[in-house]
Amino acid sequence: MQHKIVLGIETSCDETAAAIIRAPIDADGTICGTGDILSNVVLSQIDMHAPYGGVVPELAARAHLSQLDHLVAQALDEADIALDGLDAIAATAGPGLIGGLLIGLTTAKAIALAANKPFIAINHLEGHALTVRLTNATRFPYLLLLVSGGHCQLMSVEGLGTYHCLGTTRDDAVGEAFDKAAKLLRLGYPGGPEIEARALSGDSKAYALPRPLINGPQEDDDCDFSFSGLKTALRQQAEKLQPLSDQHIDDLAASFQAAVMDCLAERSAKAMRLFSARHAPDDTTPWPFVIAGGVAANQALRTRLADVAEQYGFILQVAPPALCTDNAAMIAWAGAERLVADRMTEQPMAAPAQARWPLADLTD
Repeated sequence: MQHKIVLGIETSCDETAAAIIRAPIDADGTICGTGDILSNVVLSQIDMHAPYGGVVPELAARAHLSQLDHLVAQALDEADIALDGLDAIAATAGPGLIGGLLIGLTTAKAIALAANKPFIAINHLEGHALTVRLTNATRFPYLLLLVSGGHCQLMSVEGLGTYHCLGTTRDDAVGEAFDKAAKLLRLGYPGGPEIEARALSGDSKAYALPRPLINGPQEDDDCDFSFSGLKTALRQQAEKLQPLSDQHIDDLAASFQAAVMDCLAERSAKAMRLFSARHAPDDTTPWPFVIAGGVAANQALRTRLADVAEQYGFILQVAPPALCTDNAAMIAWAGAERLVADRMTEQPMAAPAQARWPLADLTD
């Protein structure tokens, strides 16, 4: 069996990452089965940004600039591969913080030119969307819930480069909502793990927080999200309880997380009905329902959505927690998928950094 080996670079936010993956290629020239992660080096900047309660773009870019060369060298060393052993170099071109994207793109293009290898510009969201094909060999099509600090979307993934948006957030992404809720409750950063940990000791029914968009009138095909009103309700409830005790914080965290889960579950169930109506039933295996992005590491969310998936005839598939958060293995894998399928841009060296780059824009 043949293979393609790709170096991936990720610098879209506050993780500096480099990884090398090996994708198996069958006799027909297509990817078959799961890939091998030969190295996956991630340098987190959480401690740097924690005092500010969020990512400071200039600090993130400086950290990428000072660390990326070392991480690429480490990834090559751990994989025991020289540059001439690579088949391509891939890097995140967007969406993300423009300073970090420029550093990753410039580095990857320079490596590609020096090594005379193809360069592949990758959409960060596509990296998340395809990770389960790296780990689970998930077949197309599948339903995707992409939940991270900057994104909250339900997508029908029809094939490589074919993505149809069924719903998106109208304001805050779910990860952003968790971060803001944690900051409001004087918890640490990032907020998702902090809220999840405190919710374990809280009463999710202690406070009646709203579930935006899921109770009022709506379009039949509307799977959009909204979390700004929920965040405001949490602030108002916390102000009524001042001074906050530890139990208050636990109960508020549990009530907030339960409201978020209800919104994600109801919207996902609606998307499952729409997906099933548009695809002929498969009598052999259930349709995959994939959760991707940093919030997919939340165990309460996985448990809740596994039940929803089973109810609607889907099977939940989630990458390991280390591959849910930002990493370069997903970028390398997306690069391998595009390399093998010959789905690269016509002038890859001219690929720009894009602060905004919706996944649906990749669809032909």
